Amino acid sequence: MSGVRPGTAASRDGTGSRGATGSRGVTGARPGGGARNGSPRAAGEERALTSVAAGDRFRGDEPEHTPRLWHVTLSVSGARSPLTEVRRALEQLAHDHPFLLTSRYAEDHAEIRYWEEARDLHDAAAVALRLWGEHRQTAGLPPWEIVGLEVIDRATYHQRIAAGYGPAPATPVGVHPF
Repeated sequence: MSGVRPGTAASRDGTGSRGATGSRGVTGARPGGGARNGSPRAAGEERALTSVAAGDRFRGDEPEHTPRLWHVTLSVSGARSPLTEVRRALEQLAHDHPFLLTSRYAEDHAEIRYWEEARDLHDAAAVALRLWGEHRQTAGLPPWEIVGLEVIDRATYHQRIAAGYGPAPATPVGVHPF
C-alpha cells in the first residue's frame, strides 16, 4: 500500500489509489453489495463520497514536500533608536543571513524583504515571525515588535511587478534609509 490515507475514495474500478485495495488495504463488502476486490460495481450502485482531511494534498506530479519560494516582507516598529545603531544592526542581520534582499529603516521602524524557501505559506510565515526575535541579541536589533507580515508566492510577486505594483525593480539590494 503506497500513500493511501484513511478516508481516501476508491477509484472508478473499485481499487484504492496507486494500486491499493481501498482505505488501508482492506477488502470486503461494500454498501450496495459490491466488493472492494476490483470487481465492477452493480448497475446503478453509487460510490460513497469521502471527505479530505485538512492539509491533505493531491499526490500527482508535484512531490508533497517540494520547497517553494516565498517573498516575505516583515515590518517592525517601536521606540526610537539612533539611526546608526539601526543601520549597523540590520547590516549585521544581512551578514548573518545573506538571503535578505533589502532592508529599509528609520528611527522607529524598519522593513525587511527577502525570499524564503519553504514547503508552504505556513512554514514561510513561521520562519519570518521568528526572525526578528531570534536574532535580536546576536545582531543587536532594537527591541521592536513585528507589526506587519506579508508572505506571497513567487508567481504573485512577479504578477505584481509586471502590473507595476510592489517594490520598484531598481530598488537596490542592501540596507537603506526610508
